[in-house]
Amino acid sequence: MRVMVMVKATADSEAGLMPETEMFEAMHAFNEQLIEAGIMVSGDGLKPSSLGKRIAFDGTSRTVIDGSFAETKELVAGFWIWNVADMDEAVAWVKRCPNPMPGPSEIEIRPFYEASDFGETFTPELAAQEAAMRDKLAGR
Repeated sequence: MRVMVMVKATADSEAGLMPETEMFEAMHAFNEQLIEAGIMVSGDGLKPSSLGKRIAFDGTSRTVIDGSFAETKELVAGFWIWNVADMDEAVAWVKRCPNPMPGPSEIEIRPFYEASDFGETFTPELAAQEAAMRDKLAGR
C-alpha cells in the first residue's frame, strides 16, 4: 500500500523559520530508518506558501492565485511517499517520527488510489497505459 505522509504547516514553517541542526540530524536518522526498512520512496520539505501559486479551474478558464494562502493548518510543509503493508504500519512509523516542528504539529497519512479501487472502469488497456507511464517515470 502506498501512502503520502504529509507534515502539516505551522506559523513557524510558513514564516520560513529554519530547523535547528538537531532537527536536521534527528530527521536524517529517521529517514535512514525508513530507507533501511524499505518504506521510504521519496520525501522533501516545502518552502512557505508565500512562494507558491494556485491555479483555479472553472471550465476552460484558469486563474493564477499568488501565495500566501490562508489557514496555515490546512497547508503542507513537507511530505514522504511510503510503501507500507497497511495503514497500521504507516501510523506506527509516524509515531516514531521526531516532532517536525518546534512546537505542536500534525502529520497526516493518506493512501493512494490503487488500480483495484476503480473496478471495471479501469480497463486492462488503461492498466497497461498506467504501467507504461510508471515505467517511464522510473527510467525503465
